[in-house]
Amino acid sequence: MGHEHHHHAVPVITAADRAIEAQRATWVSVAVNLVMTLFQVVVGYLAHSQSLIAHGLHSFSDLLSDFLVIYATRQSAHPADSAHPYGHARIETAATFILGLSLTTIGGGILWESGMRLQHIEALPDVELSALWVAIATVVSKEALYRYLISVGERLRSQLMIANALHTRADAASALVVVVGIGGALLGWSFLDLLAAALMGFMILRMGLGLAWGAMKELIDTGLDETQVAAIHATLLATPGVLGLHELRTRRMAHQALVDAHVQVDARISVSEWHCIAVTAMANVFRAHPEVLDVLVHIDPEDDFDPDLAPGHLPARAALIDQLQPLLADLPVPEKIVLHYLHGRIEVELFVQHRFFADEEAVKAAEAKLSDQLLGHPSIRRISLNCLIAPN
Repeated sequence: MGHEHHHHAVPVITAADRAIEAQRATWVSVAVNLVMTLFQVVVGYLAHSQSLIAHGLHSFSDLLSDFLVIYATRQSAHPADSAHPYGHARIETAATFILGLSLTTIGGGILWESGMRLQHIEALPDVELSALWVAIATVVSKEALYRYLISVGERLRSQLMIANALHTRADAASALVVVVGIGGALLGWSFLDLLAAALMGFMILRMGLGLAWGAMKELIDTGLDETQVAAIHATLLATPGVLGLHELRTRRMAHQALVDAHVQVDARISVSEWHCIAVTAMANVFRAHPEVLDVLVHIDPEDDFDPDLAPGHLPARAALIDQLQPLLADLPVPEKIVLHYLHGRIEVELFVQHRFFADEEAVKAAEAKLSDQLLGHPSIRRISLNCLIAPN
């Protein structure tokens, strides 16, 4: 019924360049998180600060996410192949999902441990001053790392890199909670250190669930948000030759999006003009929406979602022409037969050389005879006879 076109956009940043830049930024993050994890866990243990140890585990989860980012960006940069015709970008999504689950586990563990220790707070040793200095250093280093990572993530439009940067910002914010908790413990309120650890465990848990849920929505092909879909819809409708749009589907693939649409055009234009309209529509979408990786345009002469209009029950060309052959015996062999499958029926156009007919009246008489013979035909709505002027 329709005519489909499939086309790939040319990305602004090549996949290889994107992977190199993402990995460079992520190795910086690895170095900072490795140093801070060691400092926090060791000093937290020696200075008896549960919140600093918990924050060290948070930094360790950042480190885990960094290695996942490195693996995912390297894998997703591989070009499309026969097994993965849309490329390997979904590996980023799977890595984000794994990261979300790991953070959920770590956050839940910290919450549980803090709750257990709060029940025996009188037996806890006093927190020492060195823990406070490490906590302050953590706030400063994590905030600086966040500002660096978010700039790279936004430039590359990588959801995973942005998620990793936001993870680092949450680490900086939670380090402030640790500063307050350790400060309170140094002033004599030892339970504040454990409360800070519990609050941070909850933050990690909440962030992990958010990342896992976002990745899960992409893996089950959740569409783009309504604003983005409406913008793409408007771009397609604005294309000259597009008369209507009766289905538009979108789905996300890591930092990019896939789009397919059913557009209506004039039913009687040529296939090559259909193709031209489809190519123009795709180019308009790529130009106006750089996040779109691929567009599939299905051209329809009418709304093909109406089951009463579906052409599936109609005879194909060869079978229909076989039915017509006895009626065309008195006519010259047609130069061309055009069939229009419209509104659940077929319209037939016959093109013959003009020299076979004495005048216009003879053409009309032949057409009327054919129409009478086809009256009541189950498939053919009407038949028309058109004359071609013989070449000089």
